[in-house]
Amino acid sequence: VQLQASGGGLVQAGGSLRLSCIASGFSLNDYAVAWFRQAPGKEREGVSWITSRGRTTYVADSMKGRFTISRDNAKNTVYLQMNSLKPEDTAVYYCAADRQLSTITTLKGTRQYDFWGQGTLVTVSS
Repeated sequence: VQLQASGGGLVQAGGSLRLSCIASGFSLNDYAVAWFRQAPGKEREGVSWITSRGRTTYVADSMKGRFTISRDNAKNTVYLQMNSLKPEDTAVYYCAADRQLSTITTLKGTRQYDFWGQGTLVTVSS
């Protein structure tokens, strides 16, 4: 039973990446999911969240207009589409899942969620 983030890599500024958060051993359908990121030497910060059915989403202000969260429950996967990437987007990106939407919407990087996924590294070169 685990959550796994993937899709990171090295990209030039202005480029795009799509991250995936895949659940194995359980159904993600009943869980709200959030993305976080942690840059070197910085605290983990909330990026975006999505409700269990995908009807409501939120993206942090600094990423609004560039990042989009979505999900495909048939594939047990949540995505983070990242466009117009900047060097300051360089970080390890993590996903988390929780049955309680009110917990996910806090976007607190230090919180204990039902599941935390292993991160995937995104490096944006200038």
